Amino acid sequence: MIVLALLSLVLIAVAVALLARGAMVSRFRTVDTLEQIGHYGFAGGVELEPPTGFRAFFDSAASGIGVILTDHLNIINEERLRKNLTSAGMYQTTPREVIGYSLLFALAFPALGVWLLIFLGSSAALTILAAIFLAAIGWILPGFVVQQRAEGRLYKIDRAMPELIDLLVITVEAGLSLSAALQLAGERMKGPLGDELRIVLQEQRMGLTPVQALENMVGRCPTPAVESFARAMMQGQLLGVSVGAILRSLAVEMRKRRRAAAETQAQKAPIKMLFPLVFMIFPALFVVILGPAVVSIFHSLHA
Repeated sequence: MIVLALLSLVLIAVAVALLARGAMVSRFRTVDTLEQIGHYGFAGGVELEPPTGFRAFFDSAASGIGVILTDHLNIINEERLRKNLTSAGMYQTTPREVIGYSLLFALAFPALGVWLLIFLGSSAALTILAAIFLAAIGWILPGFVVQQRAEGRLYKIDRAMPELIDLLVITVEAGLSLSAALQLAGERMKGPLGDELRIVLQEQRMGLTPVQALENMVGRCPTPAVESFARAMMQGQLLGVSVGAILRSLAVEMRKRRRAAAETQAQKAPIKMLFPLVFMIFPALFVVILGPAVVSIFHSLHA
C-alpha cells in the first residue's frame, strides 16, 4: 500500500508538471530567456546548446513544478539559487528547474527505496524512516550539487588569476591598451576564467562600460582574487592611474595570497591525517603486532 501511495504521488506530480508545461510553455521560455539575459549577461564564447530528448522533457517538467513552488508557495530563496547557478557556470539552468528537480527527487527516491525495502522484507518502521531519510536526501541533492559545482568553479578561477595578471602585465607593458590586453587574454585562456573574460568583453561590445562589465564579473564570481582584480581595474579606469603599475603590484599580491593559501592547507594536513591514522591505520597495526601475542596468552591460560 505504501508503494502504491508513493507511486501515485509521483504520477500526480508528473501529470501536474505536464499540464503546467502545456499551458504555459511559451511564457516559460520567454520569461526564462529574459531572466538569463538580465542576470547572467550574454555568455559570449560559451557554448549554449539547448537540451534535447529526455533531458528537455524533464527540464520542462521540473520548470513547471518549480513555478508552482516559487510563484505560489514562495518557499525557496530563488535569488540565492540563481547566484549559485551563475557561479557554477550553469547558464542554461534556471532556479525553477533546480527546485522542480528537488521535488521530483524527493518523491522518486522514497518510492524506489520503499519498493526495495519491501522487496527485501524489512519492517514497517524501518521502511517509514528510510522513506523520510531518502525524501530529505532527494530534496537537498540538486542544491548540493549546484553548490559544489559553484565552489569548484570559483576555486579554479581563483587559482588561474595570477596567470591572468602576469599575461596582462606583459601585454600592457608591451604597449597594448587594457581592452586589447583583455581581448588577447580572453582568446588565450581556457577554463572558467577564460569564459568569464569573454563574457566581460561581450558585455562591453553590447554597450556596457568597462567598469560595469567588471562589476558584473564580481557579481558572477565573488572571490577575493576577482574582487581585487576588478577593484584595481576600476581604479585605473576611473582615476587614470598607470594600469601597468597597478597590475604589477596586483601580481605580487596574488602570488603572496596563493603562497599563504598553500601554507594554510599544509598546516591543516596533520589534523586531517589524524582521523584516518587513529581509526584505520592504528587498529590494523595493533592487530598485526599484538594479535599473535594475544593468541599466545590465550592458549597459555587455557593450557
